[in-house]
Amino acid sequence: MTIAAPPDRRRTGWLYALALAVLLAPAAPLPAGAAGDVAPEGATGRTQRAPDRATRHMAAAANPLAASAGREILRAGGSAVDAAIAMQMVLGLVEPQSSGIAGGAFLLHWDAAARTLTTLDGRETAPMAATPERFLKPDGTPMAFFDAVVGGRSVGVPGVPRLLELAHRRHGRLPWRDLFAPAIRLAEAGFAVSPRLHGLLAQDKHLRDDPAARALYYGPDGAALPIGATLRNPEYAAVLRAVAEGGADAFHTGPIAAAIAAAVAGHPANPGDLTPADLAAYRARERPPVCGPYRGYTVCGMGPPSSGGIAVLQILGVLEAQDAAASDPIDAAHRFAEAGRLAFADRARYLADPDYVPVPVRGLIDPGYIAGRAALVDPQRSMGRAEAGTPPWRQGALYGASEGVEHGTSHIAVVDGQGNAVSMTTSIESAFGARLMVRGMLLNNQLTDFAFEPVADGLPVANRVEPGKRPRSSMAPTIVFDGDGNLRAVVGSPGGSQIIGYVAKTLVGLLERGLDPQVAVDLPNFGSRNGPTELEKGTEAETWKAALEARGHTVSVIEMTSGTQAIVVTPDGLVGGADTRREGAAAGD
Repeated sequence: MTIAAPPDRRRTGWLYALALAVLLAPAAPLPAGAAGDVAPEGATGRTQRAPDRATRHMAAAANPLAASAGREILRAGGSAVDAAIAMQMVLGLVEPQSSGIAGGAFLLHWDAAARTLTTLDGRETAPMAATPERFLKPDGTPMAFFDAVVGGRSVGVPGVPRLLELAHRRHGRLPWRDLFAPAIRLAEAGFAVSPRLHGLLAQDKHLRDDPAARALYYGPDGAALPIGATLRNPEYAAVLRAVAEGGADAFHTGPIAAAIAAAVAGHPANPGDLTPADLAAYRARERPPVCGPYRGYTVCGMGPPSSGGIAVLQILGVLEAQDAAASDPIDAAHRFAEAGRLAFADRARYLADPDYVPVPVRGLIDPGYIAGRAALVDPQRSMGRAEAGTPPWRQGALYGASEGVEHGTSHIAVVDGQGNAVSMTTSIESAFGARLMVRGMLLNNQLTDFAFEPVADGLPVANRVEPGKRPRSSMAPTIVFDGDGNLRAVVGSPGGSQIIGYVAKTLVGLLERGLDPQVAVDLPNFGSRNGPTELEKGTEAETWKAALEARGHTVSVIEMTSGTQAIVVTPDGLVGGADTRREGAAAGD
């Protein structure tokens, strides 16, 4: 099956109408944008552009310098994993607000020769001293979000170095040390501060309080480095040189690990309890992929501790049962939001680290269960708030539901010359993480992805803090296969818990309507996380507000700063799209 639907269906329906709105809208300057869910004021316009095309290989990332580094490695004969490693190291330098070597990631890898899909978990873990009450105040109420974020309390044990080393050991072609060269070169020679990085530095209220971050990113007067200023980070280059020569052990043990632990424990206002032993003990894990059908394709994603793969499959399953893609925009937005409510209700109840909680993965993506959930959708009236279902094969204790808050991230997509592919979503959680810099790198605040309240409805919360546990995520790196099992698309996005809707929207555009990936990622964002129905400010979606309210929706018009990357395999080669809401690019040959 080809990626395009039959011609009579491809040029009709709500998604194509939205695609025309995107293509015909007046061009606007590229906005400063934002990491996570927050955009600088006034950042609503986007520049339209054609998709990128290649015949041999392609790399897509949230920054053009990272995409170029990926292409450099591919040109040198590197594998998809090799390119992803080089891109991650560059992103940690040029997009420090979103991801980095001191964060975590989930990676999907398609081995074209062996025809096998592997999913690797490099999610951060809680220190062994952590307790379920970590984010409660002395009176037993939850801390305010940024009171928990800023400082050492929120820092989890980083997983990126171990994850990438494991992936390289299995699927790398070039020497490990060579993959760090592009980032080291940029860190030492410097790069121009982008509009997006400048905008985020200027508006952040906490990063200046860290002396190392202030010295690197701000002038003597406290003003953010201006757009175009040359930013050098020699301390980060030194860390990369150490890891290039010594492998992940150079990060997880020795002086770098000691410096991380000391910074976490020594924060003057909000210390944490991460230790050198926690860093040394960290291991990346292989997890089973979660896969399901959609419109004749097989869509595969990351399983727990990420909720992203399961929730995307649930949304697509409900939409297919409702045949939402044949609807007008209001019908489609209504059904998409209702599907999101159902998925997020299950996510809140059941999803957590499977090493600590028996997650009913098989039941949550069972076609019969999803069909039953789809039957709850009234085509004319919003359900308001969905309740979690009772999936088959559920085992163990009952758990209370938790919502949680998620923010940042970045996404990397690669297809190499042998047809191997990587889809990796990578994060330090909030913009600029814990606002704690060590040796030129920002530490994550990933522990705030745990539920702040460990008990709900009189039951323990599945996603509560526990020693060594990995917090629930919404990251949804995705790889799609056609009906013959051939690679068709590589997709993913940043955006916190909104990632799920961003990826599902893009997959509908690609797989149902056959839209090119640039159009699909740039479609207006909308959906529901089992709260209000959210419509993207400044887009066609904003005009649907009154009609949706008439169907019982509570509507919120907000910034929805996705950063979706997509690469599609076609008979003529590779076609790539990078979300124009950020500074992404796809680069190939």
